[in-house]
Amino acid sequence: MIEILAISGSLRAASTNSALLAALAANAPSDCRVAVYDGLGLLPIFNPDDEGERTPREAARLIGAVTSADGIIVSCPEYAHGVPGGMKNALDWLVSRDAAVDKPAMLVHASARSLYARAALAEIVRTMSFALCEETFEIALLGKKPAEVETILGEDANRQAMRDAVQGFVDFIRGRQVDRPPPRPFA
Repeated sequence: MIEILAISGSLRAASTNSALLAALAANAPSDCRVAVYDGLGLLPIFNPDDEGERTPREAARLIGAVTSADGIIVSCPEYAHGVPGGMKNALDWLVSRDAAVDKPAMLVHASARSLYARAALAEIVRTMSFALCEETFEIALLGKKPAEVETILGEDANRQAMRDAVQGFVDFIRGRQVDRPPPRPFA
């Protein structure tokens, strides 16, 4: 069973990014489980002085969730042509850890207009040494009311497209697991 952690870069109650991730989780293929991280708004602002023994509880929960996941999926809005502060803060908590190193990551989008944030987020993820899946997934939900979002995400064609996108990411994860040499035993 492949375990995927989904992180929304939006804190809005009616977030289309969060709705997309919930729909991806609900439509995941049977060979994986997608868990949606719900603590973005609880993370304290990153401070390197608070790492190690002083790591705050919510930051430790995020770090543990990323570490134990086989891969992560991120859906993030664009604010002022960039990545929202909450999402960047979450990534900052991971930057000096091994959690991100070679961890498969996929970006999904709820808007066709978030081109600056997409580029910035991809650059951040690559710089942090995530293994970025070049395939992305998008369903245009920007400006839709919650009932419209639910209808769009419930359409059979979109449900199949979500299942296919997650399956493609699972295949990417599995391909990386096969290509990775086994760990060397300690001498």
